[in-house]
Amino acid sequence: MIRAGRQHLVRTLADIAAQQGMALQTLLNSGQHQAAGFPAPLNAGRTRLYDGEQVDAHLAGLPVPELPTTDDDEDLLDRLEAAALRGEPLSVWDRRKKEPAVSEHLVRVGGVEHWPRHIVRDYTPAPRRRTPGSGGGGRPTGAGDQVPRDQLPARVAQLLDADPALTAADVTDRLGVHRNTAQAALTALRAQRMADAMEQHTATAAQAAATLGYPASQTRRAGVRAEAVLRGRQARPYLAAVAKALHARGWTTADTPPAVQHPEDDLCVATLVLDAPDAPAPALVWSERHGWRTATSRRHPLGKGAAWPEPGDGVRHLATGTSPAPADLVSALADTC
Repeated sequence: MIRAGRQHLVRTLADIAAQQGMALQTLLNSGQHQAAGFPAPLNAGRTRLYDGEQVDAHLAGLPVPELPTTDDDEDLLDRLEAAALRGEPLSVWDRRKKEPAVSEHLVRVGGVEHWPRHIVRDYTPAPRRRTPGSGGGGRPTGAGDQVPRDQLPARVAQLLDADPALTAADVTDRLGVHRNTAQAALTALRAQRMADAMEQHTATAAQAAATLGYPASQTRRAGVRAEAVLRGRQARPYLAAVAKALHARGWTTADTPPAVQHPEDDLCVATLVLDAPDAPAPALVWSERHGWRTATSRRHPLGKGAAWPEPGDGVRHLATGTSPAPADLVSALADTC
């Protein structure tokens, strides 16, 4: 599990590899993460997560600090731990986690789903609502959203202005959109506003939520995303410098910086289309965890979600580190020509 207050320290193996200026496969081949003394992972899932403070100490040859051992309501549990805490089969929790009372508190850390301990422990399944003359309650399965996606942020903003405690279920009831659509829009909007408050008042996410009147129980995901939004804003000058360098090299027709995206609440990525005829790749992708790589599609350079592909089939990892100098990136990309 991820102990309370330590989410910002979590790293994946890909993060640890990038930290040392190597490819993930190089790290895996070295077996470094399996060597004696290397910190134990925080979870048992397919994507292993590690505590960054422990990793830093190990790589520096220092004693690895112990993690807190006292349970806290704000500990983050993955699906295996959540099912174990409730004493339920994993398949039951996989159904439970889709309920609004649980899904609204979902936090993805390193691409792995987590929920606060108190949500897992205290959640009580609500009885299914039924409407007269129908076989079930709620929004009909397969029904389309009633509000166009481009109009949704403004509509949700109006509702949030009127009720800071607005929930995804409220948005679904008022606007007739799917619960997942409602949750995504509400989280993104809260995160942007919280980031503004954090930046303006040098506040924490929790302090920003309190200032805006957002209930703490509904803003964990938004808080994580707000921190990512701030990191994205801080990355703009660097991304702008890269865009100008690529334009000067003649590989792009525009020199404007790319928009920072958040395919996961705790991650910043950006894409740059190389639209010149002699460009060495269709596009580039930047990830704050992994650095730069080439992409094989101009239309969908990011691919599915935030997955970071291994090199091959038109994909190359470029330069070293997560923020190489623009000149170094251009040089590494030129080597692919």
